[in-house]
Formats: sequence, structure tokens, C-alpha cells
Amino acid sequence: MKNSKSQLRTRRHNRIRAKVKGTAECPRVSVFKSNQHVFAQVIDDVAGKTLFSSKISGGKSKTKGTKTEKAGAVGEMLAQKAKAMGITEIIFDRGGFKYHGRIKALAEGLRNGGVKF
Repeated sequence: MKNSKSQLRTRRHNRIRAKVKGTAECPRVSVFKSNQHVFAQVIDDVAGKTLFSSKISGGKSKTKGTKTEKAGAVGEMLAQKAKAMGITEIIFDRGGFKYHGRIKALAEGLRNGGVKF
């Protein structure tokens, strides 16, 4: 029996999460995307807390452009919040998604904002 796309993504995500841990000094950035939305959150796995998050909805958003451009804007917003909290280095958790398109745009937005990973 074949696995669906979402089951395969969940499997990849679990495999990544087994190896990736974020700390207060170097937190983990977790990314989730749906057909319309892109969500990203900065997580301290040691304390088990989300430090802050950012999202752009696909529907009535103030940001204009394609979904990929909006994902880049999410990355830049997240980088600004991270710099305000004194975070300069992160661990990127792509959530089992392939590293292209909106995920890549979000990562490049983080890099353009001055966050290293």
C-alpha cells in the first residue's frame, strides 16, 4: 500500500526532529506551510517553549506578491524579531518539506535579515 504525501512528510519530519534540538542560545526555527499559509516559530526545546512566531496568511494579507515572496517576508520578519531578542544563530527545521520554493524563500529571508544557520 502506498503512503500519501502527508504521511511521507510526517515521516521525514519525525526523522529530522530526532536529530535537531534547539536551545535558548541557538533555538530551532520550525516551518509549516499549507496551500495558503506559511507559519514559522522559534522554539527553545530545552525549556519546551515557543519564543515567538510569525505568519502570513494567503487571503487578505497586507503584503503583496506571490506566496513565495510572502514566505520571504515571513523570514525577514522572523529575523527582525530574533535580532530584537539578541538571537543571531538558529537551527533550521524545514518540517519535512523539501528545501525549495516557499521553504527556501523563508530561509533566504532569515539569512538576509542577518541570522546564521
